[in-house]
Amino acid sequence: MILTAPERRCAISGGTFSLGSIALFVGIAVLVLLSAGIESGGNTSLTDPYLLRILRFTLLQAVLSTLLSIVLAIPVARALARQPRFPGRLWLIRLMAVPMGLPVLIGALGLLGIWGRQGLLNQALSALGLSQPVSIYGLAGILLAHVFFNMPLACRLMLAGLERVPAEYWLVAGGLGMRPISVFRFIEWPILRGLILGIAGLIFMLCATSFTLVLILGGGPAATTLEVAIYQALRFDFDPGRAVMLSLLQIVVTLLVLGAMTLFRAPDDHGLTGGRTLRRIDGQEMAARCVDAALLAGATLFLGMPLASVVVTGLEANLFKLVSQPIFLQAAVTSLAIALAAGLLAVLISFAIIHARSVISADRRKSLGLHGLAIALGASSSLILLVPPIVLATGWFLALRPFGDPSRFAAILIIVINALMALPFVIRVIEPAYTVHVSRTGRLAASLGLHGIARLRMVDWPGLRKPLFTALSFAMALSLGDLGAVALFGSDSLMTLPWLVYSKLGSYRTNDADGYALILGLVCLLLTIAGTAGQGATDDESRRND
Repeated sequence: MILTAPERRCAISGGTFSLGSIALFVGIAVLVLLSAGIESGGNTSLTDPYLLRILRFTLLQAVLSTLLSIVLAIPVARALARQPRFPGRLWLIRLMAVPMGLPVLIGALGLLGIWGRQGLLNQALSALGLSQPVSIYGLAGILLAHVFFNMPLACRLMLAGLERVPAEYWLVAGGLGMRPISVFRFIEWPILRGLILGIAGLIFMLCATSFTLVLILGGGPAATTLEVAIYQALRFDFDPGRAVMLSLLQIVVTLLVLGAMTLFRAPDDHGLTGGRTLRRIDGQEMAARCVDAALLAGATLFLGMPLASVVVTGLEANLFKLVSQPIFLQAAVTSLAIALAAGLLAVLISFAIIHARSVISADRRKSLGLHGLAIALGASSSLILLVPPIVLATGWFLALRPFGDPSRFAAILIIVINALMALPFVIRVIEPAYTVHVSRTGRLAASLGLHGIARLRMVDWPGLRKPLFTALSFAMALSLGDLGAVALFGSDSLMTLPWLVYSKLGSYRTNDADGYALILGLVCLLLTIAGTAGQGATDDESRRND
């Protein structure tokens, strides 16, 4: 990228300021927690039986959720890979993307609609005369919910790996007459084995820091994770000492998991291919087709029924009455304002970081300090993974207590925490588009003498407008569906849509909760559609230009 000296200084300064702001916000929360932990060390120790029990359950449910998600994803991914012409295959793959973009709270309500005490399954069992209903609350419900959200993620990543197998492998397998078990042993398993550790680390991280699902399905002290215990310690027991020790434990756990994840390298593509596409030979027998069809139908029902339940139960509510309620209007306005502010902040910080990294990487004679700054900028988005939102909120809750009621600062804190939470996703959306844009327009803009505002108006904004809007819509959808940051500060004076749904659920007004959940889901879906509108055409145009 060719920039003038002032533009280069401005870019590096912007990245440095963004990095410093993130470090300051996270650092203050952590320092306050450490200070409070030292002060209350005599009251609550790390060997406290309660803390150890919470830690054991957090790790246990994360390990079991990871194992179940991986084990169930393998046969489904194989079935999708073996049956490229299965009816509705593309829609099933698209369906697998829905839980990843769906607010966790809505997914939990959908699972309750199927597996809850009054859910479809228990109604069917009661109709058959079975008196012992299935309970979704407790460890079983947490595992079920984690599999619902994470099995599709594992399946899509495994399917992508299997689809990268060179076509010559299938040609050789067909020539040797390999049976399906041999195909799995010699071709598929080596590919999957290289992916599983990385996928498992990612899912374990998501499950170990799970909050909303455990809060709704945890079922009491016997099934509580560290994040939910932090929330309960501050919200219900008002025990800052215990909350601090739990927060420190949470940081240690996430630090260890993140450290372990760095050991798992992304698998490389093995072998060379001539680009020929061949039909797989191991999934054409009738028995294999029946087994694969059963697996794909089961996966479709498992993922689709909770989502359908959200729509059906939501439509049963009196939506017109719900949307005319003053509390809904207050929650909708608050949620949209927070989401817009958090989205804009996330996009601005992400762009500053990406721009600074690009400028530094283009400097072939950069100093050691700039090299270190580039590394720090690259790791900045991981800070929110190291310090989860509920821990950040706890630290700032304690930091602001000397200045009065912390809820006065709740809106600002939620905006910043939601922006940081969206940072890894926003950077992932903007950075590839920015890299391609710079490589295509950098020299031409410099040769035309375009700099500053002129370059921004005539070159950068038209080229980056769509990915920026896509990133903004994703960040807004994430913020709209988040319950973690607002959980500590939510009240009648600060009501968001997720907090409204949770409040209705807690007061056993499930019909209202279902209606509000459907509205929230539709808003998030519309945001996602608006953000990705025209993306396919853009991709096609990019491929033609390439």
